[in-house]
Amino acid sequence: MSVFEMASVAVSQELSCSICLDLLTDPVTVPCGHSFCLNCIKGCWNQEDQKGVYSCPQCRETFTPRPVLRRNTIMANVMEKLKAADLTVAKASCYTGPDDVECDFCTGRKHKAIKSCLTCMVSYCEVHIQPHYEVPGLSRHQLVNATSQLQEKICSRHNRIIEVFCRTDHKLICLLCLMENHNGHETVSAVAEQTHKQNLLLQMKECNQWHVLQKEKDVEEVKQALVSLQASARTAVEDMDTIFTQLISFMEQKCFEGKVLIRAQERAEVSRSEGLLEQLELEITKLKSIDAEMKQLQPTEDPIDFLQRFQSLISSPPVAETVPKVTFEPRFSFCEVMKLVSPALKEKTKEFHQAIHNVTGFMKGDRVKLKAPEDVRTGNSGCRVLDYVTVRSEGVIRYIRESDVTVDFLEVPAWNGNVSKINLVL
Repeated sequence: MSVFEMASVAVSQELSCSICLDLLTDPVTVPCGHSFCLNCIKGCWNQEDQKGVYSCPQCRETFTPRPVLRRNTIMANVMEKLKAADLTVAKASCYTGPDDVECDFCTGRKHKAIKSCLTCMVSYCEVHIQPHYEVPGLSRHQLVNATSQLQEKICSRHNRIIEVFCRTDHKLICLLCLMENHNGHETVSAVAEQTHKQNLLLQMKECNQWHVLQKEKDVEEVKQALVSLQASARTAVEDMDTIFTQLISFMEQKCFEGKVLIRAQERAEVSRSEGLLEQLELEITKLKSIDAEMKQLQPTEDPIDFLQRFQSLISSPPVAETVPKVTFEPRFSFCEVMKLVSPALKEKTKEFHQAIHNVTGFMKGDRVKLKAPEDVRTGNSGCRVLDYVTVRSEGVIRYIRESDVTVDFLEVPAWNGNVSKINLVL
């Protein structure tokens, strides 16, 4: 039940007399506040005159003496408007709407037809159909629900009612058509054929319902497969996140360990270098001291003093010969580590790329290469001379749909072909 219908029922209950259960007529209100039809409450209270105590039929509240009944003007006005509205709706429902069949007997504004007579070939409203129910001669006419397609039920050749179905020719005919053109054909009444076709329709409906159930099962299977696929994809994404997280963590750890090793070696080399620098500084200071002594010795005029000091100066080996040649070469290089790590990383990257390709197939932006060099014709088809270019380079997939792919090669942009001809470049 709609909200409007529920509201209409509620309003009708509120405006109904609880004695006669009909809409209020000449409504009056008793002291307790309940309203009744004037004649209904009078009849009740007339029966209670002997007791001298009067009660409300609805709530049983008693009154002494008998209350004076006064007309409830507001309620009376509401009832008059309500009845007027109901009358208007009732009258409006009798007239034809856009999809209704008009009564052929009504003059002026046409009423809605409720029946059509196949004998009279006329449609009647509720008023004009009454003679077909009351007059014996008309009661034998064949009545059907009102239809605007009466002419389609009449044979256009003989102007007779169509009431026979020819199963041989699969067409509706009248009795004259049966006698003239359908002798020897398998014919039945239209009613019998309707029954037969209704049974056939029932079988078709059952078959169709079975197909619907099968399709619904297919839909459920596809939905379950879709849920499973989504769950599998979600698990694969989570596993990939875990793998790459572990890989990143591993690489970060190895990177950190490599940096620690490099810094430790750096500190050792710096310490060794600082020791060598300190030794060199001492040797330079010693050499400068000897050089200063030589400068002081050179201007000496006394030969004895010069020779004694010179002999003392050359008694020890030359400082330049005792100082070792110092060269700084790092004892540790990360290049060897990179030589070991880089190929492994590249190989792992290729393995990951290949694994992803095995799942997704070729995708837009992938770098690919033809499995075998191919000669591709270039130039316009209208040209007499056509050039051929051998495609050997790598290219990038521009467009892919199912097995058709477009690849931009260096030699031939927008090469079109099948995915079976290309390999993924890792």
